[in-house]
Amino acid sequence: MNPQAKLIFALSLTLGTTLTISSNHWIMAWTGLEINTLAILPLISKSHHPRAIEAATKYFLVQAAASALVLFSSMTNAWHTGQWDITQLSHPTSCLILTVALAMKLGLVPFHFWFPEVLQGSSLIVGLLLSTLMKFPPITLLYLTSPSLKPSILTTMAILSAALGGWMGLNQTQTRKILAFSSISHLGWMAIIIAYSPKLALLNFYLYTLMTAAVFLSLNSIKALKLSTLMTAWTKTPSLNAILLLTLLSLAGLPPLTGFLPKWLIIQELTKQEVALAATIIALLSLLGLFFYLRLAYCATITLPPHTTNHMKQWYNTKPTNTMVAVLTTMSLMLLPISPIILAVV
Repeated sequence: MNPQAKLIFALSLTLGTTLTISSNHWIMAWTGLEINTLAILPLISKSHHPRAIEAATKYFLVQAAASALVLFSSMTNAWHTGQWDITQLSHPTSCLILTVALAMKLGLVPFHFWFPEVLQGSSLIVGLLLSTLMKFPPITLLYLTSPSLKPSILTTMAILSAALGGWMGLNQTQTRKILAFSSISHLGWMAIIIAYSPKLALLNFYLYTLMTAAVFLSLNSIKALKLSTLMTAWTKTPSLNAILLLTLLSLAGLPPLTGFLPKWLIIQELTKQEVALAATIIALLSLLGLFFYLRLAYCATITLPPHTTNHMKQWYNTKPTNTMVAVLTTMSLMLLPISPIILAVV
């Protein structure tokens, strides 16, 4: 792709995200979401592969429907209350429609069907953008409207997302699909806590972004799109594979790694809010996710491919690993000891 075109799309993504997260008016927030959608579409379809075109079409249709629902929700609220302010969402029907719209934008169950397919049709870098940057504006809108939304609906969607994200990821062989179901599962953790402690949901999103970026960039360095490629990657970058093992375990939420921090705080907050049953269910469902992270980690570092004598091995890579990967993986592993400082800042 032309560098000038890439620059324009990158600036448009930045503008759309900034516009949505900094606006108080519903129309401005909607405009930001539309700019974001239009800027990412050429990046998804740039390879001109039929699967990429299909992914871009699916993404466009779902996001257009979700944006229309956001607009409909805000207009219904303005019609009944005279308020266009995002934080003044009070009409019950508007709240329900907005919950559906943001669930579609984010890929929460039962509106998750598009996300794994779109991620599978995109490159790893575009997949990273779809899993992190493109989720930021809808999460911000969810944060701003959280006092108006029904906790029971959000909790139901969250538990279903954690269950389905873990369950569907079990038998996948494509790394992008595994990370898509991982994203759906993590969104469940954010959705369950946002009604009780919105700041904790944002902290979870930041740490999830950090760890997912580390995994996506590591896989992009190895050029691993399938588990079979990941099995032979140890000959190419042994040190990066070893770090990838720990980053995946951090994403699964194992102590003493960074990923344990948001899960620990969310379970603690849910118990304080006397929804210990939901906390227990979502904690047990996270074991499903742990299984497929362990499977990825096992393929990356512990197992050898079958028929090693006649299998095509990759050449050892002498190029230094990207600095960004090094910084992100370090942060993905070592932030738990400084959690009091993180909580003080948040």
